[in-house]
Amino acid sequence: MNLTIAGLTARALLGRRRVLLLLPMPALLIGLTLIANSSPASPDEWGPIVLGQLGLGVILPLTALIVGSSVLGLEIEDGTITHILAKPLPRSEIIVAKLVVAWAVTAVTTAVPLGIAGLITDSGPTGIGLALGAAVGALAYTAFFLALSLMSRRPVAVGLIYIMLWENLLVQFVSGARALSIQQYSVTLADGLAGNTPLLNSNLSTITASILAAAFIAIGTVIATQRLRSFALTGETS
Repeated sequence: MNLTIAGLTARALLGRRRVLLLLPMPALLIGLTLIANSSPASPDEWGPIVLGQLGLGVILPLTALIVGSSVLGLEIEDGTITHILAKPLPRSEIIVAKLVVAWAVTAVTTAVPLGIAGLITDSGPTGIGLALGAAVGALAYTAFFLALSLMSRRPVAVGLIYIMLWENLLVQFVSGARALSIQQYSVTLADGLAGNTPLLNSNLSTITASILAAAFIAIGTVIATQRLRSFALTGETS
């Protein structure tokens, strides 16, 4: 990984106002968890909604979309990407550096709050499971959205369609769609690491979720690298 590119990416990402969009969501998750936990309702009743549907199903992918589509997308929009591409650097180094920064920011702003929410709701193992499941999901999501930012001129719109229509609608009616749902991988891994807690509703095996998550990460990284090489030659992406 190129540390110079990673440092520049981190400063550009964290120095923009867009990063402020990441702060309310973790606060909302922890706040709702505290409110629900103080109510007479059992965690088994509200846990799957707050931790699974909201935390892993909405906050995690939206955060990854904002971050993953920004680490290269903003540079493409303002034209500063040409300064990076003019340097004699392997395109794979650029992509890996961008991906690591995007993953780190996403993981900190989602995995940590989810871990805290799991600890408040149930126990240490649940918190650890949620944090690790979210961290793996964050890497898969950011790899996917990073590649999408180089494949589409409107990665945020396309990403929202994937999150809302595919992951939160289609998977409810078509069981086969779960095999291509990063949300399902995150929930399954979190559930398995937490010891099959009733607070999460997983539909895949842990091994299947692990393999498919790794495939998303690898394919997203390879596609992003290839698209960046094409961008360097043509000056634009399609």
